[in-house]
Amino acid sequence: MAVRFDPLLALWGEPWGPSAAAGPAASIRTISTDSRSDLAGALFVPLVGERFDGHRFLEAALERAAAAVVQLDRIEPAAVQALAERLGRPVWPVQDSLLAYQQLARLWRRGLAAPVVAVTGSAGKTTTRELIRAALASLGPVVASSGNENNDIGVPLTLFKASGSTAALVVEMGMRGLGEIERLSLCAEPDLAVITNIGTAHIGRLGSREAIATAKCEITTALRADGLVVIPAGDPLLERALDDVWSGRVLRIGLVDELDGFDPSLPPADLVGTIEGAADAPAAGFAAERSRLLLEDGTVIPMPLDGRHNARNLLLAMAVARELGVSQPALSALAVEVPGGRSRRVAIGGVEVLDETYNASPEAMLAALELLAMAAPDPAAARFGPCRRYAVLGTMLELGDQSLVLHRQVAARARQLGLDGLVIVAAGEEGEAMLEAGAGLARLVRVDTPAQALDPLASWLKPGDLLLLKASRGVALEQLLPLLQAVLI
Repeated sequence: MAVRFDPLLALWGEPWGPSAAAGPAASIRTISTDSRSDLAGALFVPLVGERFDGHRFLEAALERAAAAVVQLDRIEPAAVQALAERLGRPVWPVQDSLLAYQQLARLWRRGLAAPVVAVTGSAGKTTTRELIRAALASLGPVVASSGNENNDIGVPLTLFKASGSTAALVVEMGMRGLGEIERLSLCAEPDLAVITNIGTAHIGRLGSREAIATAKCEITTALRADGLVVIPAGDPLLERALDDVWSGRVLRIGLVDELDGFDPSLPPADLVGTIEGAADAPAAGFAAERSRLLLEDGTVIPMPLDGRHNARNLLLAMAVARELGVSQPALSALAVEVPGGRSRRVAIGGVEVLDETYNASPEAMLAALELLAMAAPDPAAARFGPCRRYAVLGTMLELGDQSLVLHRQVAARARQLGLDGLVIVAAGEEGEAMLEAGAGLARLVRVDTPAQALDPLASWLKPGDLLLLKASRGVALEQLLPLLQAVLI
């Protein structure tokens, strides 16, 4: 993908790239990592991964009018150099092309006046990112991560999308191990950092929640000294990890009915909210129009997404918006569009489906089950008889030694909530653990693939029912949606 590039070329210098004194520098107008993009006037940066190597396309990039190319200095340059010399275009050697790409993005970021908000956490990163994007919309154009742009390649790409007219950037930061968020923080140099929670996602790789907390707090590595960290109140593990690396400002959020159980020795919440309408008047289906978030100062914010977990995410966004000077009226009508497979509601043949197929952690699974349990049927569906609640839950990946325990907890919670039926899409020990923990449910089936879940669902579901679909990305549970479409409509 090609992105705008030119104001910061003069800053690009040693030890990772060419000096601005390089003659052809003036002809570079964009930077690209995709040899298939329009390379006229572009600096082509070949990235290297487990299954790809952009160096294979250096000659093609030059032939397609790239103004210059980057090449790892350990690669024999003969063929590429000969072509570059014939075309009169430079080949600039670097020790690490990905690092060069990230540091170039950092220079680009330093030329922007817009504040950068970085978001990480074990669950809810993308939803919180979109809530923050919506909350900042009144400031002007907001650039935010999209899709999977939360990694070593995606974060620089997001930064490059910003321009002088950008009012704010919201950058999501994911990780699978220690050191990854540190690199991303160094690249983005955020003004504000948001940590949604510390859960058990990727615990199989990091070994403990303590290690996960340490990894998430790497977001403060290049946080501006007078910046702000926004976190949920009441998590001693997060408080300890953050205290080890950050001595600046921290703003804590919390829901009033959850604060009573918090350790009184921990710092109190600064921004407290109460969910109105959820307990005494549940939202129809998975819709959230009747729920509101009431702040301690009397401010009322309609909740654009339902569920207790999304109320916490909304408080995080409110904290960021207030810090950046967003006026209260602008926060009273947030329009949020979350990416597919996250809090997406789909009506299929009279059945309301909560599509949470994109990914899953134990915490997110439990939150989605709570939402399913609290949802009330649409009054218009009353003619179909009593509403029933079903779930299709798949394997959660990368949980290591705790995998069986955590899968049991999820299925046990489904049983405690009294769901009308549960389909488990999980093979092996995890599937057996969930089947055992879910025993007692009126309808309980275990299958190996998403397609196999169709048979029990087709016999159970009727118009007016509610259905939750949630699993880790590797399960590909979204494959079930078109199958349901074909059967239920």
